[in-house]
Formats: sequence, structure tokens, C-alpha cells
Amino acid sequence: MDRVYFDYNATTPLAPEAALAMRSFLEEPFGNPSSLHWAGQRARIAIERARSQVATLLRCEASEVIFTSGGTEANNSALAGVFFGRESRDPPHFIVSSVEHPSIAKTAGFLERLGAEVTRVPVDRWGLVDPEAVRRAIRPSTALVSVMHANNEVGTIQPIREIASIARERGVLMHSDAAQTAGKLPVDVQELGVDLLTVAGHKMYAPQGVGALFVRQGITLEPWLHGAGHEEGRRAGTENVLEIVALGAACELADRGIDVPAMSDLREHFWRRLRERFGEGVVLNGHPQLRLPNTLNVSFLGHRGDEILSRIDGLAASTGSACHAGSHQLSPVLSAMGVSESVGLGAIRFSLGRSSTYTEVESVVERLAQVVVGVRPVGIR
Repeated sequence: MDRVYFDYNATTPLAPEAALAMRSFLEEPFGNPSSLHWAGQRARIAIERARSQVATLLRCEASEVIFTSGGTEANNSALAGVFFGRESRDPPHFIVSSVEHPSIAKTAGFLERLGAEVTRVPVDRWGLVDPEAVRRAIRPSTALVSVMHANNEVGTIQPIREIASIARERGVLMHSDAAQTAGKLPVDVQELGVDLLTVAGHKMYAPQGVGALFVRQGITLEPWLHGAGHEEGRRAGTENVLEIVALGAACELADRGIDVPAMSDLREHFWRRLRERFGEGVVLNGHPQLRLPNTLNVSFLGHRGDEILSRIDGLAASTGSACHAGSHQLSPVLSAMGVSESVGLGAIRFSLGRSSTYTEVESVVERLAQVVVGVRPVGIR
């Protein structure tokens, strides 16, 4: 079959606009953006323009944007910055959800080993966090609540505005990992009410290796990386001009308009076609409505998702988060949702992108119909 890429939640191709922004810095000499001479100032101007482009997408001030090496660094910086920047020496308390990306979950575990206390609030069968569970978990020592905007595996969109409102009422900082929503949905930090928010470039048609952290004015984080005073002393390391200008271009492209209805229609068409082909043999994982417009996570009952994908040449899709690729264990996200192993091991995540087509969907459905019947059933436990 022709190659079909349905793994846009793992990474996206580079947008032509982002590539064009990089090209001028590849083909012409440029200086260190911290240098005061003309070559350095050219790079500095480009960085500040990109900062404004990111800020426009997020509806914040340019001064509230810190460039990072990606979503993982931004997430680490948010949690660790709060931990190490606290005034009190008493152990701080953090609240995270049970379905966070490893860059949040493992950072929380690391801080726990350093003395922090961590509460992991559960999710329901759809992968949703109950805002009231967050309210009940807040203590006088709570320093930060971190709940992802949307899940990378099943696409469930969290009630961030409600959670942030509760956190603000209690004087607690609120962070959200928006790696999967920026570029797919409108992400307005004022409307969401968050204090910190993560953006990952390669999830929104910018290169791998660049991201950003929104830090609301007035909030001070202890830098995670130490060195010279880059990014106004908030993140050491000479700025990655090439990728920063590409991220700015990708944000500007996203801000021109995100066709959420069209993407949702394609995703729903895909789901209908799977139901027509496999009936009750295929089930949806994640919330049926409150879900990323491009994400379809389904389980083929009695089968293993990894074995299905291994039999379809040319199809790029995932059995869960790319960070768990190669693992035959039940995804921690599906486990947290209460999905049984017999169902969860049959899961495949299809994530669509700007160039995905109805023709590709039809092709994938036909190939699935050819191979699913021959896959070894999973032993029911």
C-alpha cells in the first residue's frame, strides 16, 4: 500500500512556512543573539519576533514566553522551577493527574525523592479528571497543580479552566501541558486561567528540539539550567535561533486558523468506517466528545495492536505514546482509565494531521479488514 502517516501526535512534519523561516538562517551568516554587534542583533531580532508570534497564539505577552529545547524541558522547568524556587523550606505539595506525560509523571517522582509530596488524582473511564478531586487534594502546602490540556494517547480534553479556577481560589499555581493542543485547538492562556503552560514545537509542524514555556507575569521560577543570563536569566544556553524562528512561523500559521470541524469530521468518518467493518469488535478509548479533533484511539477486541500494525506495511500509527513504543505492557494511561489488559493490548492510536485525507482513511480501513482476522487473539485474563 502507499505509505500513510497517521501518527501526528507523535510528531508532525515540518511546515513549509517553518522550513522557509529556517532557510534564511541556514544560507546566510548570523551571530550569537547575545552579541551586541550587527550579526548578533540580527539573530536577536529574529528571536524576539518569534517570541511575539508564540505569544500571539497563546494570547499572552511576549515577555511571558521562555524558549526551551522542547516540551519535556518546559514541563521539567515548570515543576522543578516551583520546587527549587519556593521560599519556605517545608516540603511542597504537588498535584498531578494519573495520565500525565512521562515528562510530568517522572519529574514529579524525582521531586518526591527530593522531599516533595505528590498527589496523583485519578481519572474516570473516559480519562477525565474531576475538578472536585483536585479541590479535595489541595492542602495548605500545595505549591502547584499540573494537569495536561489533552491526553496524547486517547485525546481526552481536560477541564483546565475549572481546575485552574479552583487552584486560583486557593492561591495555588496552575500548570498545563498543552503539547497536544497548541496548533490543534485554540489555546488562550487568559481564558484557561493557567499560570504556566507548555508548548512542544514538533507537535505543531515546527522542528523537533524546540518548545516554549508560558510563565505568567509576576511568577518567578528557579532556572532548571544554569549558566549565562539567556532568556532574561530564566533559561541558560545560547538560543537555538534556527528552530526558534521555525516555531514562531508554525505558531503564526496556527493562529491564522485551525479548522477543527474539518478535522473532527474526518476523525468521525474514520470511526464510522471502523464500526461498519468490525462492529462490536472495535471499541473507542477516550471521551466520545471531549477529545482532540484528530485523535482516534480504538481497541480491536481479541487482538494485539502491535501485531496488527506489524502486518500492515506502510502504515505509521501507534499502540500508545511513542515514549512507550516497543512495550507489550498495558499503557499506563489506559490502565489509569480502568481499561482491562485484554482490551487495552488491542489498542491502536490513529492521529490525523493537516494533510490526512478521506482516501487514506479508506485505504487504512481496507487493510485493517484484511489483516485483523488473521492476528493471534490475546489471552483473556
